Amino acid sequence: QVQLVESGGGLVEPGGSLRLSCAASGMIFSDYTMAWYRQAPGKQRDVVAQISGAGSANYADSVKGRFTISRDNNKRTVYLQMNSLKAEDTAIYYCNAKSLFTTIWGQGTQVTVSS
Repeated sequence: QVQLVESGGGLVEPGGSLRLSCAASGMIFSDYTMAWYRQAPGKQRDVVAQISGAGSANYADSVKGRFTISRDNNKRTVYLQMNSLKAEDTAIYYCNAKSLFTTIWGQGTQVTVSS
């Protein structure tokens, strides 16, 4: 069964850090471009960062310099290190896996940035 399971969300104060993890199963992980999306209440789901199977990464302008995406193909896991968090980073964060033939979504994990 193909599955993505996110973890690591929670409540953090502005300026703080969180690391999200997304563990994949039932797939050839290295064949997939992995990405993190987020969706705030009342807004559309937008891409935050993505990383190719070979490790090439791209970021949304709003998170450049603060967030880092990485992957461990041996552990079939993708990470999102989030530093200098702001209130506007509050959202549900979704893991996404995309190949030539399919797209898979995780269930999402809530990140709340508030004092």
